[in-house]
Amino acid sequence: MNVTDTVTDVRNLRIAVLGAGKMGGILLQAFLAQKLFAPEQIIATVAHADRAADLSAQWGVKVSTDNVAAAGAADLILLGVKPFQIPGLMEEIRPALNARKFLISFAASVKTSAIEDAAGLEISVIRAMPNTPSMLGAGAAALCRGRFVRDEQMLLAERIFQTVGRTVVVDEKHMDAVTGLSASGPAFIYIILESLAEAGVKVGLPRDVATLLAAQTTYGAARMVLETGSHPALLKDQVTTPAGCTIDGILELEEGGLRVTLIKAVMRAAQRAKELANS
Repeated sequence: MNVTDTVTDVRNLRIAVLGAGKMGGILLQAFLAQKLFAPEQIIATVAHADRAADLSAQWGVKVSTDNVAAAGAADLILLGVKPFQIPGLMEEIRPALNARKFLISFAASVKTSAIEDAAGLEISVIRAMPNTPSMLGAGAAALCRGRFVRDEQMLLAERIFQTVGRTVVVDEKHMDAVTGLSASGPAFIYIILESLAEAGVKVGLPRDVATLLAAQTTYGAARMVLETGSHPALLKDQVTTPAGCTIDGILELEEGGLRVTLIKAVMRAAQRAKELANS
């Protein structure tokens, strides 16, 4: 099947999810929930036969341990294994690849050129960097294209990742920065959220109430940025009344260096992603 024909009609596209672990499983379930692909279009693989049987029963799709057979039967192959497993997986499935197939990898720090070289042919490779809120359909995914990717294939990849959240298309040189910001970022936000909840407890709120208020406030503030399109600084100013409570709190944040600390956290995570890419 030619992937070019599937951008507007994906009903005949055959999908293989090689390594249906955390992110692979999230995507697979989103495909089914949103009816992007039918169960009979999908085959997934995992490392162990007993796990394959359990997931097949749970998801209603074929799940096996045979990567080569799955890759051979698919038009679009999603590489869901860990970064250090990519070279071995590519060597394993190489006999099943041809130039008509289309690969999407979400292995952090693995470059499209590395996958192209491992395939040994001019094959379309898209690199994706999703994040864990994809589990709830609230993810952020950045996509970049390899040398042989066509425009219609990028559109299909965007459509795929829109099943679990929002997507952006970037040059590959920006993918390490994406890793530091949106892939590592949820952990940074959880620390902020946890700190706000602890602060609520400190000033007398029950812990469950403090946690709920901290989480809902974080969620609401993010929605304000996304849905109004306003700059965060403008929205901050709308909350900050002259001589009010908020400005005193902001002063404490600035004196504590929160802004600089968060910037440095993203920079350090991005640097580590770059180091892993070059290792």
